[in-house]
Amino acid sequence: MVGVPRPVVPGVVVLDRVIDAIEARHGPVGALRLPQVKFVQPLLPGEAAEIALEGEAPRWRFRVTRQGDAIASGEVVLA
Repeated sequence: MVGVPRPVVPGVVVLDRVIDAIEARHGPVGALRLPQVKFVQPLLPGEAAEIALEGEAPRWRFRVTRQGDAIASGEVVLA
């Protein structure tokens, strides 16, 4: 029996929302590096996720959660 494909939100979309959250707090940030990113669970279409940020320019740590469960974490650094 072949499994039914299950759509997931692409990691690049999750990271785009992290950058949106940084820019909402600090304004446009320009070129960035992502030296460390870890995805631990998929985010499914329609699911709500929360983004927690720590730090200030030039380096932020982030954590993306869904109902308290980790989805992704990592660092964003100004290039």
